[in-house]
Amino acid sequence: MTERLEPEELLDSFDAEQRRAALSGLAASHEGRLPPAGANLNMHFHSFFSYNAEGWSPSHIAWRSRVEGLYAAGLCDFDVLDGLEEFLAAGRTLALRATVNLETRAYFKEFAEADISSPGEPGVTYIMGAGFARAPRPGSEQERELDRYRIRARERNEALLARINSHLPDIALDYERDVIPLTPSGNATERHIVSAYVRRAISQLRHPDAVCRFWSGVLGTGADETLELMADRPRLEEAVRARLVKRGGPGYEQPSAETFPTVDAFIEWVLACEAVPMITWLDGTSGGERDARAMVSCLMSKGASALNIIPERNWNLSDSAERALKVAKLNEIVAIAEDEGLPINVGTEMNKLGLPFADDFGVDALSPHREAFVRGACIMTGHTLLARYAGFSYVSAAAAAEFPGRKARNAFFEKVGGLPPIGVKQAHMLEDMGEEKALRWFREKVSRPCPLP
Repeated sequence: MTERLEPEELLDSFDAEQRRAALSGLAASHEGRLPPAGANLNMHFHSFFSYNAEGWSPSHIAWRSRVEGLYAAGLCDFDVLDGLEEFLAAGRTLALRATVNLETRAYFKEFAEADISSPGEPGVTYIMGAGFARAPRPGSEQERELDRYRIRARERNEALLARINSHLPDIALDYERDVIPLTPSGNATERHIVSAYVRRAISQLRHPDAVCRFWSGVLGTGADETLELMADRPRLEEAVRARLVKRGGPGYEQPSAETFPTVDAFIEWVLACEAVPMITWLDGTSGGERDARAMVSCLMSKGASALNIIPERNWNLSDSAERALKVAKLNEIVAIAEDEGLPINVGTEMNKLGLPFADDFGVDALSPHREAFVRGACIMTGHTLLARYAGFSYVSAAAAAEFPGRKARNAFFEKVGGLPPIGVKQAHMLEDMGEEKALRWFREKVSRPCPLP
């Protein structure tokens, strides 16, 4: 007998139609019973199109965001936009403010000698394109470049696999057989690879004692510690990842200027997609981030127009001295962004178990920045709406001509993003209007005050 799955479980099916039907059913069965939008938000969720620790799809993320009463939510997968239409459609179905981002790593030649946001890898920075309103047009150069991000990621993964396989022949993996099935669209990450090795050890070695001896040898841990890790799969996978994949491990290879796209090329591509090039910031303690204003100024000169922060890294720390230092660095980068007029994007990633579903803006370290974080979310959702329906993106020539100053531009896009969420009927109406009339519609709507939560 086929097991009957609950609707929320079907949200994570690798079958897109099953996910769509499950979400529609949940929305219909909860109509009028979902909470109103509250004060919290998360604009940086990874989904199973790259890696989500819970295995959640874009639809599941949107559903949980709506159930939890988030003010807005943002999808952010590595190297792909596979979840774009699904997440934006889920936002319309659920009346949730939604936006879609892409994250990758890039080579930053001006900081070639410094660690930036990828620890131990001088010259390598995480970077984002934010607010993609539509996937690149089929056959366009923008689509070809997006395909290249996927191809480069696969090439890096296969090279990583080959290095680890040579070190661990007893549990050697086949990329197509063991890794690709863990993903819905073939975009595996190093976390998928680590999970595949842990699974392979179980299937190949079979007996728990043999598995324990194997991982004890690999990790250099005693039998008791290894058994504790084996009883906590996420901890085991983190330990295996640290030992095999990260710096010093047999799978690690120091990246070069050829390993990743350049920052300049990535920003150029994002702008060509009418999306917003977004700086990512780790915690302010690396060599490249120590002079945060210099780094921000350099990236802004290349076309970056927003900033991403994962605030949890800067305050939720047990060491009081480390916490004080990183909270001070957080305050510094927020002040720089506010001074420069950069919208701020925040979230928790959800790519590791134990991370909160959304930041707690009530804690002392974050409460002073709550308005800036909500403002950033409104600007990015406003940009997504205007780019999708009115051809008027935050980075467009038309927006720059009308709002040459960042303050005025931010104010307009913030007002649009602060409007009540666009539902399915309104979306169809805006599509039918055409871009010119849709822009007039948005202008009319924001001519009346719309308070933030």
